[in-house]
Amino acid sequence: MNSDLFAADSAYEPLAARLRPQTLDDYIGQEQVIGPGTPLRRSLEAGHLHSLIFWGPPGVGKTTLARLLANYVDAAFITLSAVLAGVKEIREAVVKAQQYRAHGRKTVLFIDEVHRFNKSQQDAFLPYVEDGTFIFVGATTENPSFELNNALLSRAQVLVLKRLEAEQLLQLLQRALQRLEPVPEVTPEALQLLAVAADGDGRRVLNMLEIGLQLANHAPLTEPIVKELLGNHARRFDKGGDVFYDQISALHKSVRGSDPDAALYWLVRMLDGGCDPLYVARRVVRMASEDIGNADPRALSICTAAWDVQERLGSPEGELALAQAVVYLACAPKSNAVYSAYKQMRALVASGPSYEVPVHLRNAPTKLMKSLDYGAEYRYAHDEPDAYAAGENYFPPELKDTRLYQPVPRGLESKIAEKLAWLRQLDQQSPQQRYPAGDGS
Repeated sequence: MNSDLFAADSAYEPLAARLRPQTLDDYIGQEQVIGPGTPLRRSLEAGHLHSLIFWGPPGVGKTTLARLLANYVDAAFITLSAVLAGVKEIREAVVKAQQYRAHGRKTVLFIDEVHRFNKSQQDAFLPYVEDGTFIFVGATTENPSFELNNALLSRAQVLVLKRLEAEQLLQLLQRALQRLEPVPEVTPEALQLLAVAADGDGRRVLNMLEIGLQLANHAPLTEPIVKELLGNHARRFDKGGDVFYDQISALHKSVRGSDPDAALYWLVRMLDGGCDPLYVARRVVRMASEDIGNADPRALSICTAAWDVQERLGSPEGELALAQAVVYLACAPKSNAVYSAYKQMRALVASGPSYEVPVHLRNAPTKLMKSLDYGAEYRYAHDEPDAYAAGENYFPPELKDTRLYQPVPRGLESKIAEKLAWLRQLDQQSPQQRYPAGDGS
């Protein structure tokens, strides 16, 4: 394909669209889906194509692959965007597919951003998928498990498309240059910088190449021109989708796994991609309680202080405080004992009745309450030896001796465990046990 980048053309078409591959052999990437020996490739070679859902980040070739599959099985190709299409466009697509079918030709109906359709719109396709009116191919950047109906998912195979590697983006760039006429001159350093900056997005890398060549204006495209083009380039960070939650998960797991360098990497990746630092601060405070807890209570104070610094100073000063907190959490002793006990106690409360507060624990601010012996047998801990009322019970009698908090033998919690063991030994030795074993009265 020959293409003059600078030719005057009133019907402008982006370079990425002009250079779409025409055959599967020209298609770059996604070998795990369409490479030799894969189920999809074998099915195509046998002349068959079934309904599919392509799930992957932007710019990895979902639309292009759908077109190529339709060509491979000699099917008509109808495309709709779920962002723009409504009931009218869906009906028109169905009528076209029925017309093709009447003439003995298959149809591939491709729905871009299929997750944007609501439940009823997604359901509208089901009868036509089942009766063979068309082969349904949907594309989504969101997790199909959460965004698509189970009925639609059960009728289509989900294929995961991956972000393109830098080497694949370089291959895409070099192929694009070979198809332009005259062939532009681009330095290897400029190509490498474009491939890294595109961050796995093939459409993005071709768009940046096109803009870069226009900036160069027939001169060689060099690294300084590309740097000027990129400016404060932000890497891929989908603030509402799976990439967002995957990176947060990676940060949390790196902290939990006591790897300060990996934790710092994911923190910087998120900030570099445009994540709100205050959102990170909230998640970091959560990590302090969930994964460090009482093994190092200072962790929570350090994290709340980092949050405060971020709110007071903003970026970039506040982000350094976040980095300090993340590194501290990663290096701190780990305990999920409080988190685990809290979850278990919530389940216990949710599954049981609302037990009454034992009489000895009730407050007695009025004469009536005092006459009912509210608080009458309460033992004031500070008046007891070692400021501990040995043998006292603070649960409803039905839950006596419930023990959910189990400190781990790390950090301060090892000391807490020793203290609790000593107090329970005092309970066993006390002649003043309330609700002794077998007596819930």
